[in-house]
Amino acid sequence: MKSMLSNQVKNLGLGGGGEESKEESTPSDPAAAAGMTREEYEEYQKQMVEEKMERDAAFAQKKAERACLRVHLREKYRLPKSELDENQIQMAGDDVGLPEDLQKMVAEDQVEEEDKDSILGQLQNIQNMDMDAIKEKAQATFTEIKQAAEQKCSVM
Repeated sequence: MKSMLSNQVKNLGLGGGGEESKEESTPSDPAAAAGMTREEYEEYQKQMVEEKMERDAAFAQKKAERACLRVHLREKYRLPKSELDENQIQMAGDDVGLPEDLQKMVAEDQVEEEDKDSILGQLQNIQNMDMDAIKEKAQATFTEIKQAAEQKCSVM
């Protein structure tokens, strides 16, 4: 009776006998589970660790470049400094600079700002002004002030 019940339970999948055989059939060695020899598996693990280190180094370099860009923009626009950015740059070894594309853009911006700040740049801005629009705006402002003064002052 006991053997008959235990066979019925095993057939239903509720018994513990079937699970034990599954555990025994899986190899305990990860190399055998991956279908490799022990040496191949160790070499694979070393390669994975090296690739991860390369990815981490490249990621840290990119983070430091971004931090360098943020520091540059903070200096340009006179914003408060960030300790986090300075720490990221120091962690990358202080050999971090702006990427070439960004360096070109910064150089172009500096040339444009120098041109605008010079006397010749100011003279060119005067030439580009629309004198008619300025006159109309001045007349409109003068008219508004005059009307406001007339409303407040009974003598006018």
